[in-house]
Amino acid sequence: MAGRRDRSQQLRGSRIAIAILIGIFIGCVCAVLFPNGFFNSNSSLSANERLSKSSNKVGSSACESPERVKMLKSDFVSLSEKNAELKKQIRELTQKLQLAEQGSDSARKQVLALGTQIKAGPFGTVKSLRTNPTILPDESVNPRLAKILEEIAVDKEVIVALANANVKAMLEVQIASIKRVGITNYLVVALDDYIENFCKENDVAYYKRDSDKDVDTVGKTGGNHAVSGLKFRVLREFLQLGYCVLLSDVDIVFLQNPFSHLYRDSDVESMSDGHDNHTAYGFNDVFDEPSMGWARYAHTMRIWVFNSGFFYLRPTIPAIELLDRVADRLSKAKVWDQAVFNEELFYPSHPEYIALHASKRVMDMYEFMNSKVLFKTVRKNHELKKKVKPVIVHVNYHPDKLYRMQAVVEFYVNGKQDALDSFPDGSE
Repeated sequence: MAGRRDRSQQLRGSRIAIAILIGIFIGCVCAVLFPNGFFNSNSSLSANERLSKSSNKVGSSACESPERVKMLKSDFVSLSEKNAELKKQIRELTQKLQLAEQGSDSARKQVLALGTQIKAGPFGTVKSLRTNPTILPDESVNPRLAKILEEIAVDKEVIVALANANVKAMLEVQIASIKRVGITNYLVVALDDYIENFCKENDVAYYKRDSDKDVDTVGKTGGNHAVSGLKFRVLREFLQLGYCVLLSDVDIVFLQNPFSHLYRDSDVESMSDGHDNHTAYGFNDVFDEPSMGWARYAHTMRIWVFNSGFFYLRPTIPAIELLDRVADRLSKAKVWDQAVFNEELFYPSHPEYIALHASKRVMDMYEFMNSKVLFKTVRKNHELKKKVKPVIVHVNYHPDKLYRMQAVVEFYVNGKQDALDSFPDGSE
């Protein structure tokens, strides 16, 4: 009975809201057509009657002034614009009403959409869903890109790097490492003509996007960070086409094939900026506030951010929503893409904010190694230096990127044992 009563109240509320919307629409139309009211004796004829009679006069009199004709045309255009604006407002109000009606019931509908309900198993046997289903590919989104990916992707997976002329030297080092390892599913998104020609000359698969003013301005002249922020707009089409994407910044050296070291059980699988087990994988950080006396210790959970320069995305709805959220925020404010990337991944839902519900995994920090781990820890530890062979090294912590990338190649590829020794831990 309570359920029926709730549904009845919701239906009655919906009807009232729709009636209000219709009343607003009729009132707006009347306000436009009868600005002086229905019963004002001094009011002019309705706009339609004025236009009709004026049109007859124009047809019957050759002496009608051009100014009068121009005024009538202007009136017609103005009324058409107002009518279009009113229709737009009605659509927006209707959409808001629908969203309001769906909001309270959305969680139940989403659960039902996942499939049939099941019973929980015995204690210790219950495991929640970790891997979201992939979307249905839509090749109509970008047929040209679809054709390129069909040729180079392996098992529907591809490494994607964005580059312009400013990062050409680092791109050369990366491409050499890609070829050395034998990776074939690698694609450069050329952001200018220079990189397009470079890829042609070096037999590297590339994709040049169709002209887009907002993207092209940054893509052709932006530095490493500016170009990095573009990826969230560019990668969307790859996911819509049904491909898994391993995004790579150009300041990365490949030493093994990364696809042999992925779990593929989450929407987002990313390398970490952390430099040890605590910072990379999370820890309980106790905050001490002595003035609180007995309750002086507050427990907090901390983890160092995911690196937005190397991450793997599966073509799922949460992954695409992540790209949309980050791209939207970057288009509205000058903020660091990595900060926004992590805020959208980790902030929980709270009043006036609905969080992204994406599953995530941190990559092994010694396999997918950042340059802080390498230069502050690994190179100083004889056992780690001897035994650890990373999959990639990302020179993200240091501004002298090219020289450190070359040193990584010298140490791990050419066996020069002192190749890393001359660099400071941090930047000078």
